[in-house]
Amino acid sequence: MSLPESSITQFYNCLVLKDHKLVSDYLYVQNGKIIDPANMFWEEKRIPDVRIDCKGGIVSPGYIDVQINGAFGYDFSNDTDIIEEAVDNISKGLLLQGCTAYCPTTVSSRPEVYHKVISHLGPRQGSVENGASVLGAHIEGPFISPQKKGAHELATLRTAKHGLADFEECYGLDNLRKYAAYVTMAPEVEGVTAAIPDLIKETGVAISSGHSNATTAKAQEAFKQGANMITHLFNAMHPFHQRDPGIIGLLGDNGPRPFYGIICDGIHVHPNSVMIAYYAHPTGACLVTDAMSAQSLPEGYYKLGEMDVDVHGGHVYIKGTNTIAGSIATLAECVRNFIDFTGASKVEALENATLHPAQMLGISDTKGTLAHGADADILILDNDLYVQRVFIAGVEATNDNVKFNKKL
Repeated sequence: MSLPESSITQFYNCLVLKDHKLVSDYLYVQNGKIIDPANMFWEEKRIPDVRIDCKGGIVSPGYIDVQINGAFGYDFSNDTDIIEEAVDNISKGLLLQGCTAYCPTTVSSRPEVYHKVISHLGPRQGSVENGASVLGAHIEGPFISPQKKGAHELATLRTAKHGLADFEECYGLDNLRKYAAYVTMAPEVEGVTAAIPDLIKETGVAISSGHSNATTAKAQEAFKQGANMITHLFNAMHPFHQRDPGIIGLLGDNGPRPFYGIICDGIHVHPNSVMIAYYAHPTGACLVTDAMSAQSLPEGYYKLGEMDVDVHGGHVYIKGTNTIAGSIATLAECVRNFIDFTGASKVEALENATLHPAQMLGISDTKGTLAHGADADILILDNDLYVQRVFIAGVEATNDNVKFNKKL
């Protein structure tokens, strides 16, 4: 439904997620933003133009996925010749799932791939025409540990012994400046930790520690240098040990601690491990899918970057191995799983897919919140947190007005 630009929409008969609580309240939207209704009532003497009955449901900010490699048959690292088509279709498909903003993720690749692709993964405003908002690329690798490469191609990995010059040669610093949200690197790889302050200063990107064999001491050093996130906690990192818990040990620090992505598909991380992380640092959790091209498609063989992967029984493995290679979960499934795994409240689970990722990226004034002035990216959920309706920039997204293709 198309509305005049200045029309006001009221959401009613709902529990609204705000101030870390679910409260019985109304929500008002105008010109794609959440508004304070006081001005409407007392100064403009207006009433809402449109009223939306939420039927007793939960009103939440739209979900934010900061790590997704692909979906619907498309892969951000492999489909370099049709990258605009990939972004367009993935953005629209994710929107209909309730993911209203995301970071398209590339796996470790050769420099020519980055120079070809990154400029197509930069920030883009979400709408029913564009699909979910693109928040900028998440560039995962290739400055990662060969011992913890996971599904990344060994031949693409490299060090940063020449500091910023290596990042310039690999990505292009201007590409990072304009198009990237954050980069995953291993702190112990030569030159990486020392380069973090300059890389942040020169480009403004956020840094995440991951695919790493780092000790806790090295991980702490990287955090102090500016690496404010951990990529897919527990996966592809130094395993927890009582005398050196590696990157995982950052969750046990007394002072400030990083945000951490965690994949709650029931495959990547045991439910008990999810609970340990949640109890250690509940306000740092960011639910991610780490989904790949087979998400929402039948079982079979697919690509993750240049790697062939086998998708069967809900699992994704590098073909011919038992190495996990991403997931096929949706973020909505991960939210529900988080409650099942931890017993957390609905508020905590929802904030792990909304507020926390926005805070990690420094955009929580406009995303991941229903505060006045925020973008009107809104979900109506039932009591079991199944998505009932999706709104982006205040406009409802439906199968009728959001059309996309799957690449089979």
